[in-house]
Amino acid sequence: MQLIALWDIDHTLIENVGVSKEIYAAAFSTLVGHPPAGAARTEGRTDRLIMRGMFQQHGLEEPAWSVVEEALAEAGEGRLEDLRRRGTALPGVREVLLEASEHPGWVSSVLTGNIAANARVKLSAFDLDPLLDLPVGAYGADAEQRPDLVAVARERAQRLRGVGEAVPVVLVGDTPRDVEAALATGSGIIAVASGIHRADELAAAGASVVLPDLSDTERVIALLEGFARR
Repeated sequence: MQLIALWDIDHTLIENVGVSKEIYAAAFSTLVGHPPAGAARTEGRTDRLIMRGMFQQHGLEEPAWSVVEEALAEAGEGRLEDLRRRGTALPGVREVLLEASEHPGWVSSVLTGNIAANARVKLSAFDLDPLLDLPVGAYGADAEQRPDLVAVARERAQRLRGVGEAVPVVLVGDTPRDVEAALATGSGIIAVASGIHRADELAAAGASVVLPDLSDTERVIALLEGFARR
């Protein structure tokens, strides 16, 4: 039974304790010469949309994306130690990622709004990167809208790992945007209420499976196996 399992990062796999918003603020400051008037709005958006929103909020013209991505990567690299000191991998994450990585026929990677460089920083801060097939993942520079990232990850899984076109995809995430991306693309969804969104909000967005977190390894793997059988 083959499966493509795609995990969100922030508040699903790790708690970044505000470092993400510090990265956006630092990148913005580098690009415009002064700090933003307020914190970035994230909530499952891609980095492209988050940074665009900051420029629009300040009435500024958006720079070329390549310039913005470079500033984000520089800001993220500079906060690796902050992440290690202040943040944490969430309960059960290491165990469930290990189980998924060793499951025959499965590709286990990420679908995240973070650019690839910052996704690696966040995962490596807690030694989670060896447990994920990161070249197959879909990242915030790959598309503006989260649902479009599913096709990116599927294409990479087919091209890089020989996965068939009909292999099921399951998203694991903590926001209504993760749920919406799954529903819009015919993917499975395991929603986790480990971020700012309550279980009832995730269910209202359309998630049929909502967990408090990923601490019950056996249950998470059983749910993934169920999606693979479909």
